[in-house]
Amino acid sequence: MTAMRLLVTGAAGMLGTDVVAAAAAQHDVVAFARAELDITDAEAVRAAIGDTRPAAVINCAAYTNVDAAEDDEDAATRINGDGAGHLAAAAAEVGAHIVHVSTDYVFPGDATSPYPEDAPTGPIGAYGRSKLAGELAVAAAAPTSHSIVRTAWVFGPHGKNFVDTMLRLGADRDELKVVDDQLGCPTYTGHLAQALITIAEQRPNGILHVAGGGQCTWRDLAVATFAAAGLDVTVHPTTAAEFGAPAPRPAYSVLGSTRTDAPTLPSWQDGLNAHLTQREVLAS
Repeated sequence: MTAMRLLVTGAAGMLGTDVVAAAAAQHDVVAFARAELDITDAEAVRAAIGDTRPAAVINCAAYTNVDAAEDDEDAATRINGDGAGHLAAAAAEVGAHIVHVSTDYVFPGDATSPYPEDAPTGPIGAYGRSKLAGELAVAAAAPTSHSIVRTAWVFGPHGKNFVDTMLRLGADRDELKVVDDQLGCPTYTGHLAQALITIAEQRPNGILHVAGGGQCTWRDLAVATFAAAGLDVTVHPTTAAEFGAPAPRPAYSVLGSTRTDAPTLPSWQDGLNAHLTQREVLAS
């Protein structure tokens, strides 16, 4: 692949850190952390993209606190909706392709088989609504040169995530209750990052579903984490209703793809092992 200039937003976040590291091995990377580029500032975004003139923009900047979004949907929408639109518009002005990361939370979670890209959306919470607003803004601002990449249950070594929370709790407790009535596709940032770079190179237009292979519940993921880490923890099933998180979550978040140009990621178990190896929980 010929080297090109990639601009990455949210570059210091859990996903962005891995995208920058993987892209730097192949391409000329311009990385902006949140403190360096406020994507809600349309003029700042236009200046940054106009000055650097990348071939593609990978947007990893996002408001990701699902529970906090319920109390401040405007803030979530400014970043996830308006900000994404600013990036897409500025990218389109310089002929750059926009790769925008979205989420399984745009769906209501009432399916019984994996959601394809053209499944009807219907978010049940503020976070999902804010991310759907971003999808619509990106598609409107860059209609012929956008890749909206929906993923799910993301974890990696450079940010707060479920797997590391389980490791921390499992080090102190021998019993835990974990939600067992939500089904999804855990996705390792190291695998997703490389897929996003491939998408930036190949420029497929439209929506793509890219998530860890297979499916499991949060309890399944916890059990697998403890088993791999050699921790003897009994994981009792509980329900989302009993757990009582402030924001509603989709009960079924499994993503499938009908596109031949959507990258296929390794299984979620492979992602878990890669994460635990990188965290030095497992020997490499």
